[in-house]
Amino acid sequence: MADRRRPAPDRRRFLQAGIAAGALVVGGIPAMAQDNPMPPDLRQALEREQLGAVLGNPSGDVTLTEFFDYNCPYCRASVADIHQLISEDPQLRIVLREWPVFGAGSLYCARASLASLRQEKFWPFHAGLMGIKGEADDRSALRVAEAAGLDISRLRKDMDNIEIARQIEHSWLLAEKMGLSGTPTFIAGDFGAFGKQSLDQLRSMIADVRRSRS
Repeated sequence: MADRRRPAPDRRRFLQAGIAAGALVVGGIPAMAQDNPMPPDLRQALEREQLGAVLGNPSGDVTLTEFFDYNCPYCRASVADIHQLISEDPQLRIVLREWPVFGAGSLYCARASLASLRQEKFWPFHAGLMGIKGEADDRSALRVAEAAGLDISRLRKDMDNIEIARQIEHSWLLAEKMGLSGTPTFIAGDFGAFGKQSLDQLRSMIADVRRSRS
């Protein structure tokens, strides 16, 4: 089980942790070079999501990516902050990446979450999953799905689509190549933070990106 309590290191150093120097490509995803913490190919793989959830302004000037798990308490605590950021920042784009590091229940919820996109009910389902008291697993996920108005038969069928399995694998590979420590992990521009973040810390990260580009 991943350590969820370790404090986040310096943001730029964080993105370089555990990455060997050089522009390596493994499994189609480039690792970061020490002197270039976010090369264009990696940024494209990280931010330009095709199958997962993209919230906020799809053409926003800053993309905030969160790697999360439905059984991670700090990820659950971040839901309200993500909603607040979207509400207050019309130029923010958010990519949510399912990274089910806490076992079978988390994997089931990740698959169901991605499948809910096909019924255009991602946010109420996502928020419901994050609001589960206790373990998020198949039984609790299906109760939330019913409450969110999802077609359960269609959800089960869509969960088995190979593209959903590939999407989750892609997020795992990205996390491994970037040397991420666990959930939640937030990345914006060349800045990253691991562990519980306050709303003001997330705002600061987004502001850092904009300052670095000015």
